[in-house]
Amino acid sequence: MIHGGWKAFVWWLLLGAACAPRASTIGPDPRKVAIPAGDTVGGSSRLPPVAPLRAPLSLRVVYPPPDGVVEVEDSSFLFGSAGTGDAEVTVNGHPVPVWPNGAWLAWIPFPRDSVTQFRIEGRTATDTVVLSHPVRRVLSDRGRVARGTLWVDSASCYPRGRVWLPADQYLSLGVRASEGAELRLRLTDGTTVPLVPQVSPEAVAGALPPGGFDHGAATLAGRPGRERYAGMIRGRRLGPDPGPILPVAGSGSPVAARSGDSSWATLEAISGRDTVLVRWPLQLALLDTVPVVAELDDDPSGSLGAGDGIITGRATPGGGYTWFFPSGTRAIASGRQNDDLRLRLGAEAEAWVPSTNARALRPGTPAPRAEVGSVALEPHVDRVTLRVPVGQRIPFQVTEDEESLTVRLFGAVADLDWMRYGKADSLVRFMSWAQAGPDQVTLTVDVARPVWGYRALWDGGDFLLEVRRPPAIDRHSPLRERLIAVDAGHPPAGATGPTGLREAEANLAVALRLRQLLENAGARVLMTRTTDSAVDLSSRVELAEQANADLLVSIHNNALPDGVNPFVNQGTSVFYFNPRSAALASAVQAALVRLLGLPDLGIARGDLALVRGTWMPSVLTEGLFIMLPEQEAALRTEEGQRRYAEGVFGGVRHYLSTMAAGP
Repeated sequence: MIHGGWKAFVWWLLLGAACAPRASTIGPDPRKVAIPAGDTVGGSSRLPPVAPLRAPLSLRVVYPPPDGVVEVEDSSFLFGSAGTGDAEVTVNGHPVPVWPNGAWLAWIPFPRDSVTQFRIEGRTATDTVVLSHPVRRVLSDRGRVARGTLWVDSASCYPRGRVWLPADQYLSLGVRASEGAELRLRLTDGTTVPLVPQVSPEAVAGALPPGGFDHGAATLAGRPGRERYAGMIRGRRLGPDPGPILPVAGSGSPVAARSGDSSWATLEAISGRDTVLVRWPLQLALLDTVPVVAELDDDPSGSLGAGDGIITGRATPGGGYTWFFPSGTRAIASGRQNDDLRLRLGAEAEAWVPSTNARALRPGTPAPRAEVGSVALEPHVDRVTLRVPVGQRIPFQVTEDEESLTVRLFGAVADLDWMRYGKADSLVRFMSWAQAGPDQVTLTVDVARPVWGYRALWDGGDFLLEVRRPPAIDRHSPLRERLIAVDAGHPPAGATGPTGLREAEANLAVALRLRQLLENAGARVLMTRTTDSAVDLSSRVELAEQANADLLVSIHNNALPDGVNPFVNQGTSVFYFNPRSAALASAVQAALVRLLGLPDLGIARGDLALVRGTWMPSVLTEGLFIMLPEQEAALRTEEGQRRYAEGVFGGVRHYLSTMAAGP
């Protein structure tokens, strides 16, 4: 299963409006609830049939769990088991499909109550069981403050919490309220800031993801209708002082404001004789003109380098990871939004990192600035190293295309008289540099073979770019002596199927069969786990990199977010992150679709920890949907596990064969 909020985003990306219908249907046909052994939710497949089970009636709900919280607009799914395949199951009186092994899956309307009691009834010829299942629902109007027909959704006020900005920067404000109302933000000195209606184009409204997908600030301007209001403010403090942008060492975090403080700004909504007043929950501080220099630290305890050494950064708060900074990197802190710290990398570049991974240096510390000296290549058996004297750990970014790597050094100027190639090397064809801006230097390395992997690190005051040599692949036996890292995804976390099969268990079963196939073909295999034990994500990638694995493949099985109809949305997909891994993802996806026979959801670039590593091509597979009864049943069988493993094996072998043949 995809980790965290990515599950929702990927389904919006791949399915979009196809996630409809969201009406109150319970499946393909509510009148046909008996599922033959070979039928599937999505139509025909090459999965083994579901084995019939006859046992005592035992009604169970796997998802949502009792008192679980869901966020849906009108309908969502429930699934579980009746314990026997000859049962009939209803949810709130609606008949739902039951598979031959007793698994059931319902797509059902959700009442608008904040707590819903679903009445689930199971029947056989000799027995009846009734289960009351409570589910908590997040309502879209949970923050609504109303008077007459006038209302304001206080939960939609954005931004909220604590924000630090330069005095000359505008801050956008947004809120939902009654159509046609007059809105203004009143400051404590009596100054008012108008908020005006925003109308979204119908084309944008039609492309909005279904309920439960739109979280956070990025969606504020995306809602249709005239209930969205927006304004701007600059150079004004709002609310109680949130303290320094980064705490002084040993002082702890900024103290939370008292709710009774009189310095809060107030939102006024007026319609006719009705007025609604709402406190805007924002503490806005203005930064001093003296810049604050932050040093990044991946270990919150304060011991530099004690973690994995990398701090991830985003282009916008809550966005995908774009930046990967080693501990010790220094940059100017130019803003903050709650726990997201903004770094100014250069005149036209910025990144957002967790504020817990940064500490302020002494006041008056000058802004990082480096001079890039002459560079040199150092050949090694398995790599070529580009050594760049810089002096300071300034921010950088490495980008790749098929046959080149480009390093962007921010806060730098070039004093670069020489680019030394050293003795002739078959990997690097050409080097070049440019002063791309007043504070940005770029270095580009063109290679003779497609990029296989790289590392970027610091050695004292020198920046090192290690370019990996592609492995020597045997055209006739492409897997011979290749080291393949196989990761069985989860635990911790992971999805669970209707009859209780845990994703971690299914992933491991497939991974072990894949190991056997690879070893039979002459490969060496590194397993990130071989038992039902928890392994954190960074340790899995680190293990593969330290072993110098040629490829990394992570085995997963999927699940849907709340509010997406499982009867029309399912299939096989493979994810990658770095460009060099796209070809591997395509090869594995094609083989999986051919062997599993499920809908082809295609490949996608996914911001997933298991595929972000830069030292080797890596992919993450989502072969089946463990929440779908016939696909969970297939994962319990040797035949289903074998088909999944053979699909991954065939894709890996095809990819290596292609790479052995050359570009």
